[in-house]
Amino acid sequence: MKLKCISLLLNLLFISLPVLSKAQVRDTLVYKPKFKAFIIPTVFISYGLVSLMGNNPIRDLDFTTKNELQEDHPLFAAHLDNYLQYAPAAAVYGLHLTGIKGKSSLIDATGTYALSLGIMGVTVNGLKRITHRERPDQSSLNSFPSGHTANAFAAAEFLNQEYKDISPWYGYAGYTVAAATGVLRMYNNRHWVSDVVAGAGFGILSTKVAYLVYPHLKRLVVGKGNANYTLVPSYQQHHLGFAFNGTF
Repeated sequence: MKLKCISLLLNLLFISLPVLSKAQVRDTLVYKPKFKAFIIPTVFISYGLVSLMGNNPIRDLDFTTKNELQEDHPLFAAHLDNYLQYAPAAAVYGLHLTGIKGKSSLIDATGTYALSLGIMGVTVNGLKRITHRERPDQSSLNSFPSGHTANAFAAAEFLNQEYKDISPWYGYAGYTVAAATGVLRMYNNRHWVSDVVAGAGFGILSTKVAYLVYPHLKRLVVGKGNANYTLVPSYQQHHLGFAFNGTF
């Protein structure tokens, strides 16, 4: 059952990769997704929401998976998931700094990602308070959905959006890391399967919505004219940072 559960999670992810990486048509800034781009995150979220509706096969899978993982790995404790959740987003900045430019300028990419995190944070934290689900390890009542997984998949979709036109393998790598984050959350007994699947859906959806909304927010701030700006790394007084120069 444990392997079946993990296989289900990974299969849902990799079946969705072609849709996630090819379902958008856009110009330089404006993101114009097709309807099917939202099917996968909607399915993931729906899967998680069904688990909240009393006893059903999805909720039963939560309990059987948790029991088998704890039976086979009762002392498992790896905190790599605390760091993996940020890896796809860090890759975007690393690629920019090495000269491999993505779809957006670094400042637009940053703005879009920040908006994605805002949308995801409000949604996930709100649901944690509303659903009041107990974690598998009984440590707290904020299990649904998985915040680590949502963060990881938001970052993976961010990497995918920025670099899929250069190579789809950037997106594949990001989603693989995000899936590993979700699996570790279950092995660490911090989340149920449905928490992780729903978290993946909310993360992906948050970034897709951010790419839709950000151009409009940007126009509200800078108007319809062109904004010229650069964001470059700087090193001053033994501190690494970024220097911003722009005209609006």
